[in-house]
Amino acid sequence: MSYKINYLIKLLCFAIFSLALPEKVFAQKEITLATIEYEPYIGKNLPHKGYVYEVVHKVFTRMGYKIKIGFYPLKRAKISSINGYFDGMVPAYYDDANIDDFVYSVPFPGDNIVLLKMKNSKVQLMQENGGDVNSILAQLKNYTIGLLRGTNGASFFLNNKILKTEVVSYDIQNIDKLVAKRVDFILIDKYTAADIMVKHRPHFIGKIEQVKPALSSNSFHLAISKKTNNYQEKINDFNEGLNSIIDDGTLDNILSKHGLLSASNKVDKKVELVIGTVKNKEMLIMQKLSTIYEKENPNIKLTWRVLDENTLRKRLMGDMAISDGQFDVVTIGGFETSLWPKKGWLTPLINLPHSYDKEDIIDAVRQSLLYKGELYALPFYGESSMTFYRKDLFEKANIKMPNNPTYEDIESYAKKIHDPSNGVYGICLRGKAGWGANMAFFNTLVNTYGGRWFNKDWKPTLNTPEWINALTLYKELVTNYGPPSTPENNFNENKELFSNGNCGIWIDATVAAGLLFDPKQSKVSTKTGLANSPTVMTKKGSHWLWVWSLGIPSSSNQKSEALKFLTWATSKEYIKLVAKNYGWVSVPPGTRMSTYLNPEYKKVAPFSIFVLSSIQSADSNDNTFLPSPYKGISYINIPEYPSLGDKVGNLIQRVIRGTLTIEEALREAQFIVESQMHKSGYYP
Repeated sequence: MSYKINYLIKLLCFAIFSLALPEKVFAQKEITLATIEYEPYIGKNLPHKGYVYEVVHKVFTRMGYKIKIGFYPLKRAKISSINGYFDGMVPAYYDDANIDDFVYSVPFPGDNIVLLKMKNSKVQLMQENGGDVNSILAQLKNYTIGLLRGTNGASFFLNNKILKTEVVSYDIQNIDKLVAKRVDFILIDKYTAADIMVKHRPHFIGKIEQVKPALSSNSFHLAISKKTNNYQEKINDFNEGLNSIIDDGTLDNILSKHGLLSASNKVDKKVELVIGTVKNKEMLIMQKLSTIYEKENPNIKLTWRVLDENTLRKRLMGDMAISDGQFDVVTIGGFETSLWPKKGWLTPLINLPHSYDKEDIIDAVRQSLLYKGELYALPFYGESSMTFYRKDLFEKANIKMPNNPTYEDIESYAKKIHDPSNGVYGICLRGKAGWGANMAFFNTLVNTYGGRWFNKDWKPTLNTPEWINALTLYKELVTNYGPPSTPENNFNENKELFSNGNCGIWIDATVAAGLLFDPKQSKVSTKTGLANSPTVMTKKGSHWLWVWSLGIPSSSNQKSEALKFLTWATSKEYIKLVAKNYGWVSVPPGTRMSTYLNPEYKKVAPFSIFVLSSIQSADSNDNTFLPSPYKGISYINIPEYPSLGDKVGNLIQRVIRGTLTIEEALREAQFIVESQMHKSGYYP
């Protein structure tokens, strides 16, 4: 009897519990999908595996599914899905020929197919910048078009008997054939083309342009196999979830994060300025305060593309790679301003109002933005690098940080204050791969060891004792005394760790001082100490100079309106506006002498003179112990550097992950750099 009562009680509780749970949570379903490598939309090596992967995962998770997505070659993914081995594939294009095998979802944003040609080519299409697509296609019969086998749009060109075509297996082959003048045009997704050049063919950037208008903006779909169980239910659930992330703005947020959100439609009677900027505190403040600018200038609509550093740099370089013209205002640094004016990619900023007071800009900062005596960008905030440390932890360990520490000191101190069981790591350093991420710090480490990227003849010197010693120390510091998340940490992640009390030492940008000394944003505002960037054998190149600045691409059609916004956002009046709304400790640092002379700023920023000295003493021209042929401290001012910096940064990240030895990484780095410099024609 008692057994039956217990059973009934359990059954009743189970029923009540079941009713209390949402159906999709209680009855979790599963789905297995096949996908392909199609960068920048989806790929194993992309952040979050790409926009498509993130969207599909978000939708099915929201709808209560357990989802598994595997990467396969296109043909295998399609055939295996048709046969029901997978529930379906993504991304897919809608195709009437496959409706017996697949049921397709509602569309979501896809690729952008364009024709590319060489800039210096004699090939011309009438009405190229204003004609319709059909008029452009009609003129292609006289030219050879490079196509990628099996892609959307390729079949149209292949089936058109009038057109001359050549087919390849990889997009990069088409780009190579275009530059070699073996074809007149290539058919390709514009973001794919841009990313290939940024990552693998940097010496082609600026040589290729797209034919406008674009041929097509395609939609992606989820294709569910009709041989899988409940295929209609699966597609209905996906459609419902997709509509929900469209309605609540999640889809646009994901697109924006990956740098793939298209510009909005022009607002009636307003001029739209599209601004590409980095996701740093100072830029986010600018975005918030820009509503004041819009009220004062009712004819202007500001559209923001706020991205992490790696994505921003890739999208900006990609924009230049194919002359896409997506942006009216770009956030750039000393690397870009040392190269882009020579290429004709930036607009000279002349006729600034007298009230702007160019002479108030710190000389080292102003010099970094000049080309042939003209400014090509206006400084938003400037920075060098320095050492932040926890004074309370040092006192507890009975140690004292000198003003000019060595890396031997740093390693000793990190070991003594490392206390992960209590949530404190001895040191936090950048570990995320990227030329503006881990390489920004690592280059200063190589410099102070006496190393350099190239000798005077542009021969790479990466597999040398100086690089080996620098990488050995770096690995020891972050693996022995750093947080486990180091391989994914960049400036913002380490800023959060230090401000929350989880780091004992942090070597990074001076701009962080304003946040760390602000009690509203930092738990260690009264416990933070400052020191210069550490050194080993030389001070040369031991601390960087970087100026986040605002420039106007030559491709912008709104140059006068963009210049007006630039002068507002980088003016003395803007600095006062930030102080009024956020306090003087939060104003953009490192640009104007008037900021450092202001008693209100000095009162709340005890670090100000220290920071100013660091910026003024960083010399991008005298940057290495032995002579080098390049300028730059945290970067190398050659067009190939973003590609090379990213690749070497990935190898260094693999070292601290433990998947590559130091010797293997530097041997591979030397080979990559030598190969690229040979392709770029620096030597035979």
